[in-house]
Amino acid sequence: MSTPKSLPEDARARIAELRVAIDQVDEELVTLISRRAELARGIGALKGGPEGIAFVPARERAVINHALSVNRGPLPNDAIRGILLQVIASCRNLEQPVTVAYLGPEFTFSHHAALLRFGETAILSAADSVGEVIDLVEHGKAHYGVVPIENSTEGVVRETLDALYRCSLNIADEMSVPVRHSLYGEGALDEVTTVYSHPQALAQCRNWLARTLPRVQTQPTSSTARAAELASTTSNAAAICQALAAERYSLNLLADRIEDSPYNRTRFCVVGQAMSQPSGGDKTSIVFSVKHQAGALIHALAVLEQHGINLTLIESRPTKEMPWQYLFYVDFQGHVHDPKITAALDAMREHCLFLRVFGSYPEADAR
Repeated sequence: MSTPKSLPEDARARIAELRVAIDQVDEELVTLISRRAELARGIGALKGGPEGIAFVPARERAVINHALSVNRGPLPNDAIRGILLQVIASCRNLEQPVTVAYLGPEFTFSHHAALLRFGETAILSAADSVGEVIDLVEHGKAHYGVVPIENSTEGVVRETLDALYRCSLNIADEMSVPVRHSLYGEGALDEVTTVYSHPQALAQCRNWLARTLPRVQTQPTSSTARAAELASTTSNAAAICQALAAERYSLNLLADRIEDSPYNRTRFCVVGQAMSQPSGGDKTSIVFSVKHQAGALIHALAVLEQHGINLTLIESRPTKEMPWQYLFYVDFQGHVHDPKITAALDAMREHCLFLRVFGSYPEADAR
C-alpha cells in the first residue's frame, strides 16, 4: 500500500520507519514459526511413526489456553486463537498431511469449518452427504470427518444424529463457528426476484428476506455453493452464500450480515476412530433408549442430576426400527474418564435398554 502524498513529510517518514520495523517483526515471526515446527517435528519423531502427528484436541486446547493467558492485546483472543489454530495445523501436517472429509461441496460452511480446524495444508475431501463423510472415515479413506451437528437458530441437524447412531466412530472434537450470511448476485438488490440457498440459510434469514425482499421467491438448494452457481446463471437471481463461493462464480455483494440473529452459530463435530483425552473442560455425547413405560425417561435423566452433571443438549429421534420407539441424544459437561461421569453412566444404564457413548471431547467456546 502506497503512502498518500498529501501527508506531511514527517508523517510519511515515520510510516516508512514503521514499515521497516514491521518487516523485521515478520522475519522474526517466520523464524519463530519455523522453530516451532522443528520442535513439533521432534516430538513426532520421538513418538514414532504416523501416530506422532496425531490430532490431539486436548493438548491443542492446552497450548491455545496457555497462549491466550499471556495475551495483552491489542489483538483480541479470538484473533490469536485463529492464528494459533492455523500454526498448529500446519505443524501437524508437516510430515503427513491429515486427510479430512467434510460435507461438501467446496465453499460451504462445512468446508470453512474444516479449513479452520485442520488448516490449508490438510488434504480435504468433499462428500455429498453426512453419511458419506462417516463412511469415508470408518473405512480408513479419511483420518477425520467434519459435519454440522447443531445450529443456534434452527436446532440439531437430524441427518448427523442419525448417522452417528449408525456408525462406530467417536466424536473427537467440536467447533462453534459464527455464521454470517450475505446476499450475492450479478445485478442490483432491487432487481432480485429469486433467492437461492440451502434451507438452513434461508431459515436463518427469513425475517430479513420478508422485510427487505417481501415479494422475492426463495428456492432451496443442496448447498450454499450450489446456490451461488445457480445465481450466476439465472436472471435477476441472488444467493445467500459464502464469500469464496461468490468469488468463484463472479457474484457481487448485494447485502451483508443479513442473518436474523447476531448470535447465529453452527456447531460442527469432528469424528474419528479414537476418543479424545481429558482437557479439563470437556463435553460428552451419548445416545440411549428406555422402556416404553411411565417415568422411564425421567428416571434415566435423574441419575445425571443426582451426580451434579450439567446437560447442554437433549434431543429425541425415532429409532426407525419400531413405531413410536425413540432414541434420546444427550450432551453434558464432563469426560467419561472422570470418576463422577463413569459412576453416573453405570447407574444410568440400569434404567436404559441400551446406552452408547459417542465420545468425550474439549467443549467449544460458544461465544
